[in-house]
Amino acid sequence: MSGQSRTAAVEPAVLLVISLGGGLGALLRYAVGRHWPVRPGQVPWSTFVINVTGCFAMGILMVLITEVWVANKLLRPFLGVGILGGFTTFSTYCLEIRRLLESGATAEALGYLGGTVVAALAAVALGMGATRLVFGTARRGRRGEQR
Repeated sequence: MSGQSRTAAVEPAVLLVISLGGGLGALLRYAVGRHWPVRPGQVPWSTFVINVTGCFAMGILMVLITEVWVANKLLRPFLGVGILGGFTTFSTYCLEIRRLLESGATAEALGYLGGTVVAALAAVALGMGATRLVFGTARRGRRGEQR
């Protein structure tokens, strides 16, 4: 084989739904940020809530599409990669930590740094657990198979 790498071709429909979903998610994030602006030197609660809510929704989505539904192949790219990927924002989170540090709000920056990670992971677990409880899949594996 030559030195060229080969990548799997991505279906145009997948790219389209990711693009549409990403645009919708980004618009939703923008709307939340406009209605809940970040004040210099203070914890950016809007970004925190956006990221934790997005992680909670991802937990719900992953259980639904792997354990409850037989989902259309475009649903995960549209909702997960597109909408939730466009809605949540790691880059803004990092920029806001930097801004907090530069403003001298070191305790707030470190609290935001660690608190977001802990809350986001807890949100995914809570979303998954709650969805499994609601749909009765807590003791079953993928799409209802007994463990």
